[in-house]
Amino acid sequence: MRKRFLSVWTLMGIAFGIGLFVSAIMRSTDNYMIFISVNSAIMVLGGTLAATMISYNARYVFGTIGGMFSIIFPYQLSPQALNKDAMSVIEWSKINSKEGFKAVESIIAQKKINDPLIVYAKDLISTGVKGNALRPLMEDLVECMLERQMIQANILQTMAGFAPGFGMIGTLIGLIIMLDNMGADIGNVGPGLALALLTTLYGVLFAQLFFKPAAEKVKQNVEILRHRNYILLESLVLLSEGRASFEIQDQINRFIAPSHWIDLTKKKK
Repeated sequence: MRKRFLSVWTLMGIAFGIGLFVSAIMRSTDNYMIFISVNSAIMVLGGTLAATMISYNARYVFGTIGGMFSIIFPYQLSPQALNKDAMSVIEWSKINSKEGFKAVESIIAQKKINDPLIVYAKDLISTGVKGNALRPLMEDLVECMLERQMIQANILQTMAGFAPGFGMIGTLIGLIIMLDNMGADIGNVGPGLALALLTTLYGVLFAQLFFKPAAEKVKQNVEILRHRNYILLESLVLLSEGRASFEIQDQINRFIAPSHWIDLTKKKK
């Protein structure tokens, strides 16, 4: 039931951040190539990845690296999408009251709905678990899903902390090499120091423009998804009790902003 979409504003934010950085450099110096260093990037990204691999299980780290791209293609969780999910359950409640839950199961199977919350609720309801017995089981599922999804945000936050540190390590290595090669020629201090400081710049840039924003975006998406899941949870619990569609509507509207309240009377017009 959840669909992904292209987040244009996220792309614009990334492009705007990189654009400001590039524009500031090109306006300040003609020798902008001094800001490009493959070795500095390898030091920062390689060190950050190595430290993260030590800190977390490898499968979570690789999942997080792939998950960074999901901030550009997040799940469609707008108020309209939330209402659409809730309306699906309300329609199922009408079918449930007329034809029984077997008919609802058939619809879920026909539409190939694989949402874990809906599938879990379907399996429990079909075995006779309803109402107050169903709610805590589904709440546990929602919270466990939240914890698993928050792992990516935590890893990204950790990477944001590691990146500046490895940038500083790269700078220290560069300074040591520069001083060793300088000899009596003090004229090499300026260019050598500029190159050494570049690694620190990369570390801060990766942390502040990529890792930290990505972590915050993942957190926001997880919280919105949690809110959506609780709306779905409440509606499915009411469905299991055989409640009327208007009662489900009123219960669900507690979780929705007044400007987006569901109104079944308008649907009928």
